[in-house]
Amino acid sequence: MRVLVVEDHRRLADSVARVLRREGMAVDVSYDGAAALERTVDTAYDVVVLDRDLPGVHGDEVCRRLMREQLHTRVLMLTAAGTIADRVQGFTIGADDYLPKPFAYPELVARIRALGRRSQPAVPPVLVHGDLTLDPAQRVATRAGTRLVLNPKELAVLEYLLAARGRVVSAEELLERVWDAATDPFTTTVKATMNRLRSKLGLPPVIQTVPRAGYRI
Repeated sequence: MRVLVVEDHRRLADSVARVLRREGMAVDVSYDGAAALERTVDTAYDVVVLDRDLPGVHGDEVCRRLMREQLHTRVLMLTAAGTIADRVQGFTIGADDYLPKPFAYPELVARIRALGRRSQPAVPPVLVHGDLTLDPAQRVATRAGTRLVLNPKELAVLEYLLAARGRVVSAEELLERVWDAATDPFTTTVKATMNRLRSKLGLPPVIQTVPRAGYRI
């Protein structure tokens, strides 16, 4: 899942990003509304975590523009004001969910995952292929009943491939959806992660390489 965090309080923004990355999400950060809008021109985000009270371009205006231009992007609006009137206004301008500050990180993660599922074609809450099972919410993958020891990026790649339901996924698509903007587009990180994942999944092989096209399960 690709997430953009838009928050002018840098310590909070960076803290949120760290938490989400530990959950296997690809996270970019913008500290103001103008920078956020520039990022959304080149990248299609599944979820934008948007502080409402931004300097410069206000969060309300960012939300309005996203609704006009990014039909599949879901917006989780954050604000220090938590009255019913504030929440109603946030929904009116196009926000999909609303979370008042201060918030608990587990709730933030759960809400982002729920919105992420809405931004994509419907998939079951637990992904299954043969004896391979992955529960995205619990971040647990098993094969033949044995829990697999996967790092966040390996889990994220496996989740993306399982959710693709047999569709061939290119390395470029994986780089776009699973890694963030800081990743070198010419890196071999996708191949290296895929090799480790295959080794941990064991035999018989689950991930197929399609020459000159990508990977699929």
